[in-house]
Amino acid sequence: MLTGSSLRFAHGGRTLSDYHINVFHSDEDGGYIADIPDLEACSAFGPTAEEALAEVAKAKEAWLAAAREAGKPIPEPRYWPAIYAR
Repeated sequence: MLTGSSLRFAHGGRTLSDYHINVFHSDEDGGYIADIPDLEACSAFGPTAEEALAEVAKAKEAWLAAAREAGKPIPEPRYWPAIYAR
């Protein structure tokens, strides 16, 4: 089960778990893609970085709900880019 701290980001003061989120611009798609490396195939698209973050937060909740419903394990956050290494 998930434990650990939460983190707030400036856009709307919402709280996200401590899963790392990558956000990048895709010229091919004409917008931003956000993904959570620890949750296989959990990603979302938005025309702005903020909208991609909001969408990936929804995708994360759906991913976690589906895993719980299927009785699958929920991974602990483990991906930390080198700039956040402890």
